[in-house]
Amino acid sequence: MSDSSPDRPVLDVWCELQCPDCRDALDDLRALRARYGDRLELRLRHFPLEKHQHSFAAAQAAEEAVEQGQGWAYVEAVLGRVEELDRRGEAFLVEVARELGLDAEEFDTALIDGRHILIVDADQAEGKAIGVTGTPTYVIDGERLDGGRSQEGLRERVEEIVDRLSAGQGR
Repeated sequence: MSDSSPDRPVLDVWCELQCPDCRDALDDLRALRARYGDRLELRLRHFPLEKHQHSFAAAQAAEEAVEQGQGWAYVEAVLGRVEELDRRGEAFLVEVARELGLDAEEFDTALIDGRHILIVDADQAEGKAIGVTGTPTYVIDGERLDGGRSQEGLRERVEEIVDRLSAGQGR
């Protein structure tokens, strides 16, 4: 969901926008963004789960939000209201775009024409290849941290890794 920079650590966040555990992880992600700012790249990776009917459409909508320059704002808005996404589906995704001042008609069109399907499919395939089985899952410096089981201690572990990488200590 963003461009990589070789001189800063990258935290891949394997996420699903209909997932209550991913919503719970938002506080940790906000804290990491506040602590590190531009020194840590947070990269949203899509891992829609079959058990959530609207997760694939939500991942595509998130990519449209990236195209329109408000990826994280959109992700946070949708995750903050997962129950509403459960009930209302694609109409809710378009409504959130409108609320954020994005081009809602373009969202609707993107969901119909599937222009972001390849990105979502590629993320999901890569996630499966590296052993992601649920969301949220974090990958930083080759270490996979499963937040679907518990968020307990994950932010602290990510901070340890980022601090080590930032200090140039490597592995």
